[in-house]
Parts: sequence; structure tokens; C-alpha cells
Amino acid sequence: MTTPAAIAPVQAAARFGEFTVIDVRTPGEYAGGHLPGAHNIPLDRLDEATSALKNAARRAPLLIVCASGARSAKGGEKLAAQGVTAATLEGGTTAWTAEGHDIERPAGARATWPMDRQVRLAAGTLVLAGSLGGLAWTPAHWLSGAIGAGLVFSGVTNTCGMAAALAKLPHNRPPKNTVSFQDTLLRLAA
Repeated sequence: MTTPAAIAPVQAAARFGEFTVIDVRTPGEYAGGHLPGAHNIPLDRLDEATSALKNAARRAPLLIVCASGARSAKGGEKLAAQGVTAATLEGGTTAWTAEGHDIERPAGARATWPMDRQVRLAAGTLVLAGSLGGLAWTPAHWLSGAIGAGLVFSGVTNTCGMAAALAKLPHNRPPKNTVSFQDTLLRLAA
């Protein structure tokens, strides 16, 4: 398996018309603003989309995008393991917009915090609650320890159960007027 090539935003912008852009963020993050023409295939559903992505890659090179580049790198590796070649966008949509490139944002869409920020908030809140709760009831300290152990496990395995759980919350789901996952697969496969 080869590591996917990472492309700087300036390079991606210069060749933008060549790519089929795949955004692997949650539907809520995607709805808050994405690269023009990007298709939303959340990272946790990438395996379901492999066949459609193989078809799309035959027509045009794939560019995998997320908020910061971490999830897109993981998505690129998953695709490479399935025999699908894809490049990733260095720094994700954050770097893209920082360099002044446009994003699409559906009318009425609200910006959702990036998943890594949601995880930091949730983990920090739970650790603080466990620490403060432990002052009144000693066993509450176990909550802080459990969150710490989960973060260590997440770092070692490069997975995040908390992110998977947070992705299912209503604010991370797509708005009612967005293209469904199945329709996205059909567009990519065609």
C-alpha cells in the first residue's frame, strides 16, 4: 500500500477542474461549507462507497478533503488499501479558505464545529466533570480516568469512538435539503 500524495491548496486550485473532490467530513460539517462541487462521503462510510469511488477514479483523479487533512489522509489510506488512488488536500478546507479560495455553502446552512474541536470540548468537559465531581463523591474521578484511557487508546489505534458517537448527533447530520448518500454514490458511479 502506498501513502496518498498530499497536494498543497495552491497546487489543487491550479488543477481543480481535473479532480473529483470527495469531502470525508460529517454531513453537518460539509453543509457548513465545502470545496466547490465536492461530494460528501463521510469517513465512516467510505468502505460502502469504494465501488462508486473506483468508477469515479477511472474518469478523473480523486482529491480527498476534510477540515485539517487528518481524516482525508486516513481516507486516502483506506482507499489505497482497496486499490483506489487518491490525493489529499494538505491542511484541508481550513488551509483552502486561509489561502482565499472559495467554498460552497448552501443557503441557510449553519457552520458546525470541526469534529476534532467537538471531541476536545466533549472530552475536556467530561474530564472536568469527573475532577469536580470527585471532590464531592470520590468515585467520580473514574470518569476522568476513563476519558484519559479512551484518549490514549484513540492515539494508539488512530481511531476515535467519541468522534463516531458525536457524528451521530443531530447537529452533525445533513440538512433536509442535501443530496442523500445513496444519490451521491449514484452520481459518482455514473
